[in-house]
Order: sequence, then C-alpha cells, then structure tokens
Amino acid sequence: MQIFRGFHHPQLAKACALTIGNFDGVHRGHQAMLALLKNEARHRGVPSCVMTFEPHPRDFFAKLHHQPDLAPARIANLRDKLNELRACGIDQCVVLPFNQSFAAQQPQAFIEEVLVKGLGVKYVLVGDDFRFGSKRMGDYTMLDAASADLKFDVARMNSYEVRGLRVSSSAVREAMGRGAMQEVAQLLGRPYAISGHVVHGRKLGRELNCRTLNLRFTHWKPAASGIFVVQVHGLTDQPLAGVANLGIRPSLDASDVNGGRVLLETHCLDWPDNLGAEGGYGKIIRVELLHKLHDELKYDGLDALMQGIHQDCADARAWLAARI
Repeated sequence: MQIFRGFHHPQLAKACALTIGNFDGVHRGHQAMLALLKNEARHRGVPSCVMTFEPHPRDFFAKLHHQPDLAPARIANLRDKLNELRACGIDQCVVLPFNQSFAAQQPQAFIEEVLVKGLGVKYVLVGDDFRFGSKRMGDYTMLDAASADLKFDVARMNSYEVRGLRVSSSAVREAMGRGAMQEVAQLLGRPYAISGHVVHGRKLGRELNCRTLNLRFTHWKPAASGIFVVQVHGLTDQPLAGVANLGIRPSLDASDVNGGRVLLETHCLDWPDNLGAEGGYGKIIRVELLHKLHDELKYDGLDALMQGIHQDCADARAWLAARI
C-alpha cells in the first residue's frame, strides 16, 4: 500500500475509487466497506484509496476550544491503522492533516478541489452518517447531487451489525472501556493490538525482577487501560505470553523517565535465552491484549508493587492455562 501525506504527489494515481473516514480501529464494519471499495475499484480498473485524517477531527476541535473532554478515546495509533488498511488490501492511503484551513473548507470546494481535481475520483463510497466540510454542512445528498455534473459515482453503505449490535468505533471504545476484550475482538474481527518500537525506560523492572518491553502510546487518551494478559509478536517465530500495564503507572512518582506519559509496559512470562537481556530494544513488536485482569492500582511502595506483579503473572498463567 502506498501512503501519501496530502494529495499533491506525482506518484499518486490520477484516478481512484475512494472512501473517506477516520477508520479508528479498522473494525468489521470498516472491513466490509473496504471489501466493497476494492470490488468497485477492480470493476473500474482504478486503485482503491482511503482518505483519513491525522489528527482526528475531534482531537483538533478539542484542542481549539480548550475542551479536552471532547477528544475521543483513541483505539489505534496511526501505525496500526495503516497496517490494518494494508492488511485489507487497499492500494493507497492519503493521510490529510486536519487543521484550521481544512476545517473551514466549504463542502463544494472539498468535492471539486480535493475529490475531483486532487484525487480524480471515479467512485466514492461513504458511510450512512458521513458529513464533511465547514460545520459538517456537507452530506451524502450533496455529494450525490454533485456527482452527475462532475462525472463520478457515489454510494452509501448502511450500518454493519454483528449479533444485532451496530459495529462502530464508538461501540469498540465502549467495550474497551469496560475491559471486555473478547467483545472487542468480535467487533474488530481480531484481537486488539498495539504495535511500536521498544524504547528504554527507567529500568525499574530489573530491580523488581520483572523486565518489561516499553511502548509509548502516541495518544494521551487510549480507549483501554489497566493490566492485561497479552501475547507479544515480533521477538521470536512464535508469540510470547505476557502481562502488560497500559496506562500512567500510578505507583511511580512524577520524576519517572517517561514523564507521566501513557505507556504500554509488557513483561514476557518466559523470556527466551537467545534474546539476551537487551534483546528487545529497538525492535518493532505487536502486543495483543487478550484479557483484562484489573484496573491500574496504586501500590504503597515497591514491595507491595512487586507482590502485585507476581500475583498478576500467576493470574495470567492461570487464565492462559484455562484456554488450552
């Protein structure tokens, strides 16, 4: 999949079949839409293309109005979103910066300047709640009306349901907030995962006899938090079982090297000898969150923290053993 920041690139195809959205999580509803898009692209002999935004529009407006509560809890970072779009077989992805200029663009200008002149759309597929342009004034009816004169086709896909539940990013966030990871996996069509480069931390895990692989979560408001049973991919040929803390680590003080940022700290239950003590640093790993054990806890001192970690490891082993 080719990835473009903006649409002013000579390598960008001069025609495409396009869908537009945030695609946070790339859940099963998104996957159904992408499958339909690919089919329509194939019939027209043009590449399939996804237009998405970074930051999330609601992130932008939350910051603009100094109202952080308006920002959505994020399911996936940009790396994971792009990886899932690639896995769905999309040919190209255009990542547009959502800024003041883009937010103020009139709907008709978006259609003419971005969709037609910028991307050369031959087909546009949108969701049933699609809105666009300044103050969200543009909708499917406006897009459909413009398509005849501007010579492209437009279609709208209705909601996708699983067991009577409408699949949406909001539904995924709600399930993640409850720690219902099996429900999340049903909505996504796969276990929820976070990927990234393993970075150096405070090295406190060595003192606790519990080395960790640290991933910095790029968004300050992840949709899930707590202690999880996980599987780690990317270190060996087989996934490694582990326990992970996703959050702000309330038992540590503010002088922590990660500065209070959200972090995913993963301890592998059985560390392969061939990796050595430093074998994880710099590697790109993917951590699947399989089961939530409990919310983050604030422990009274390192001894209590160590006891809590040992109990989490025992509970993780018991949960994994029950699945066999």
